[in-house]
Amino acid sequence: MLPSIYDELGAENLQIMVNRFYDFVVEDPVLSPLFKTDMEVVRQKQLMFLTQFFGGPNLYNETYGHPRLRMRHLPHAITEDAAVAWLKCMHRAVESLDISEDLKSQVFNSFPRVAAHMVNQ
Repeated sequence: MLPSIYDELGAENLQIMVNRFYDFVVEDPVLSPLFKTDMEVVRQKQLMFLTQFFGGPNLYNETYGHPRLRMRHLPHAITEDAAVAWLKCMHRAVESLDISEDLKSQVFNSFPRVAAHMVNQ
């Protein structure tokens, strides 16, 4: 059985990636207005979701139930510009990690379809 992205990335790198990603998000003029809640809660939910998204333990499901990503994001006006900004922030976060270029590509390439699916405006 091949190792999952989570296995290759590791919990510590995933935590670093999530933290850096949200550091970029709060500085982004397109994205920052979308995040009006406690950013520590947002970071924790994202870490739990990405842990299972990348093949690790089902932390998000165990705590919050099925992700239902599009439904959970419907209250937020997510434009194509926001999806692009989100991907740019995530790309910066992934690129900042001390991991192989191949793993960086695997991690980042997991996101574009999901980001496009979240667009609701």
